Amino acid sequence: MNKVGLIAGNGKLPELFLEQCELQGIELFSVYLFDSVEESVKNHINSAKYSVAQPGKIISYFKKKGVSQVVMLGKVEKDLIFSNLKFDFVAAKILFSSKNKKDKNILKAIIDYIEAEGITVLPQNYLLDNCIAKEKVYTKKIPSENDEKTIKIGIEAAKMLTDIDAGQTVVAKDESIVALEGIEGTDKAILRGGELAGKDCIVVKMARRNQDYRIDVPTIGVETIKKVVEIKAKGIVIEADKMLFINQDEVVEYANKNKIFIKGIKHE
Repeated sequence: MNKVGLIAGNGKLPELFLEQCELQGIELFSVYLFDSVEESVKNHINSAKYSVAQPGKIISYFKKKGVSQVVMLGKVEKDLIFSNLKFDFVAAKILFSSKNKKDKNILKAIIDYIEAEGITVLPQNYLLDNCIAKEKVYTKKIPSENDEKTIKIGIEAAKMLTDIDAGQTVVAKDESIVALEGIEGTDKAILRGGELAGKDCIVVKMARRNQDYRIDVPTIGVETIKKVVEIKAKGIVIEADKMLFINQDEVVEYANKNKIFIKGIKHE
């Protein structure tokens, strides 16, 4: 039986990955980083908990289990790097080797270290190709001609935001940018946009121009759409072929019920 390791953060992605491993007969060994991860991940037979600040212990765990391939899935809140974590020697070494504290540079430094230890880091869409967003309108509601003008501006702003590695999501309204995602993450950025501009906003979430699929692939799911509905937005635009769209049937049903659109769009 093939073995795969999982470094699991919050959200549904680690749980979906676990389910796919079981379906395909892959033996999974998971390390979960927080008590708030899904119960199915915490209670998995080959599961252990280590802090995000203990990469040395995480690598040792996988080596002891004979795991030579791992996937990193789930949310790790950005503000963790500013909290009072007690980093082990390996974590300190990784942070020192990183160019700066930008997300992608820290994660790239982590991956480089893991792979230098003989463990391959797989892309986050491994076993999850059925979750890749497609170029289509998923919902009954579609954007209007005026909405498309706002969407175009939103895409330009979101791409610029990813270029400086500040975030991936913007909230736009009436051809203007209302809110940009920062350290607070997508959900809070959406809520802030709603507070600033009221109803009828459009949320745009895009991937980096040169997305490394091992690192922080943008994802939407039920919780994201609930926030879009909560601010009474018109809908959300996501980037086709470069993002994960999980629990699609449930999400689309909820969106249709609340009369918002979900559009996947390609961007060169």
